[in-house]
Order: sequence, then structure tokens, then C-alpha cells
Amino acid sequence: MEVTEQQLKQFDGSDPSKPIYVAMKGKIFDVSSAKSFYGPGGSYCMFAGRDASRALAKMTKNEEDVCASLDGLSEKEMGVLNDWEKKFEAKYPVVGFSKHLLVAP
Repeated sequence: MEVTEQQLKQFDGSDPSKPIYVAMKGKIFDVSSAKSFYGPGGSYCMFAGRDASRALAKMTKNEEDVCASLDGLSEKEMGVLNDWEKKFEAKYPVVGFSKHLLVAP
């Protein structure tokens, strides 16, 4: 399944009948099993329905960093992002991809 950024926004947890998705490095993960973290009011709800690549790399929840851009990230930050990617892959199913969200470093 290929999803656009606009379509991804529909999976932000605001509609209980839909799964919750978080994108990272062009992969879309179904994080519905962690609704308490990614659903409305959860610690990481700002990532739901969005690409969290930059924010995860920088270990921040700042609104301006919740995006796909990897521009200007340090080698260390890219390593952090790769670690997050491995954790997500081990814990959540990949349900789609987006060329629109994939941004090369």
C-alpha cells in the first residue's frame, strides 16, 4: 500500500474505527497495539498520522521536527533513527510505504 502524507493524516487515532499509523523513513507502521502511547492524549500522540523520522532522530517532540526531512542530521542522529527503525520493525507491522515521505539523507 502506498500512502500520501494527506492520507496518512487520517490514521492519527482520532477515529477509533481506524488503525493508528506512524511513518519513518518511508515505511508506515501500524502502532495501534500501542494506542496508550500513540492515541489521543498519549505520550507520543504528536507522531500519529505523521512521519516522525526527524523527531525520532533528534529525540524530540518539538512540532517543527515531526517531519520526514533528514537534512542536516548528524551521523549520531542518523544512528539513533536507525535504532528506532529496528525497534519499530521488531514491534509493529509495516503496512505500507510512501515515496512522498521518503527523504534520503
